[in-house]
Amino acid sequence: MKASLVELSKFETETEQCMKCGFCSYVCPVYQEEKTESGVARGKNELVKRLMSGELEMNRELADRFYKCTSCMACTESCPAKAPIPRLLVAAKADITRTMGMRFPYGMVYRHLLPNRALFGRFLGAASVFQSVFMPKSNGIIRHLPNVLSGISKGRQIPSIASKFLRQQAPAVNKPRQGRSVMRVGYFTGCMNEFVLPHLGLKTIDFLTRHGIEVVMPREQSCCGAAAFLGGGDFETGRRIADANLAAFSGLDYIVTDCATCACTLKEYQRFLADTPERKEAYADFAGRVTHVSTFIADVVGLQASAFQTPAALKGKKLTWHDPCHLNRHLGSKEQPRRILKSLEDAKYIEMPGADRCCGMGGQFSMLNYELSQKIGQKKIESIESTEADIVVTACPGCQFQLLDGIVRLKKPQKVMSLMEVLG
Repeated sequence: MKASLVELSKFETETEQCMKCGFCSYVCPVYQEEKTESGVARGKNELVKRLMSGELEMNRELADRFYKCTSCMACTESCPAKAPIPRLLVAAKADITRTMGMRFPYGMVYRHLLPNRALFGRFLGAASVFQSVFMPKSNGIIRHLPNVLSGISKGRQIPSIASKFLRQQAPAVNKPRQGRSVMRVGYFTGCMNEFVLPHLGLKTIDFLTRHGIEVVMPREQSCCGAAAFLGGGDFETGRRIADANLAAFSGLDYIVTDCATCACTLKEYQRFLADTPERKEAYADFAGRVTHVSTFIADVVGLQASAFQTPAALKGKKLTWHDPCHLNRHLGSKEQPRRILKSLEDAKYIEMPGADRCCGMGGQFSMLNYELSQKIGQKKIESIESTEADIVVTACPGCQFQLLDGIVRLKKPQKVMSLMEVLG
């Protein structure tokens, strides 16, 4: 099939950055499991170049190779020339979607459910009824399918949909507990905290308001768009979502989120979706105000160690940290969460070997390649186990569920917690 390479053509210079040295093969989680050249950044870059030159035509097999990437950016970090191959693949996905369309049911979900918060909420409300009947809990916040249905998910542990969503529990405007506001920020909830983990959203709002920050949670906000345009290559839907979020968070000092993937995606609007000068300017301004909560409280607000109190249930416990790829490599926030965790009194911090190794989630990657995702995740579980920590802390709901999936499946004793849960 003749491909229309509108988006890839914008990255033609970047395709020449690859030096074919193969350093990426040492760090690529996909290549480490499959040992195939098309699985590593060097191989994918070569496929992109052949597609652009006309040597290859777009087909489903080629598309599947492009989709087999966790977007961890470890290849770019290890590359002497810093070739941004995962970003080339986002452009490739956009051209795939334009040329071949999107597989069912992803097109329906990305274009009609995720952008429409009210409709998505109603759909999940109905799904929660099915979940309560057919999917018993295997952990406090995850469920598993019974044997008769296990083939559908290949044994995956499924996030438990909340009985009461975040916007039903928190007001749109949350004033500081005491005194005047030192800052007014927007809280970007993300889909997970809105519909699955509302207690984490409440924790974040509570922490910020306790430290003099007014938190606005706009009801008009949408999904961040990661699944639609970064995962699925649907840039048209991505722009609809981006424009809605820009309007929802207008006039606020910062846009704060506790989801690393959401923070990264909101900043990527300007890279992939800015198709007009007006959008380019607006998306750049928006990106400059987006920050992950760990960076916000450590660097912007500059809270000292005394601000971070250890909950009674965590005293005497050993904690370790998993770096979400979107937080560490995409956003460059590596030391901030460690500084926070190390400041907690009566809790011992233990650095995990390979803390920045991808857990295998990768959003749509884990849905399309679950068995491969499990294999990648098992190495992470082994690293966690080697620390003998009681709790592994992370700052991305996607990583959180991937780690929980592996820990429950492998019958390990560790708990998985969000960074905001351990701050009291």
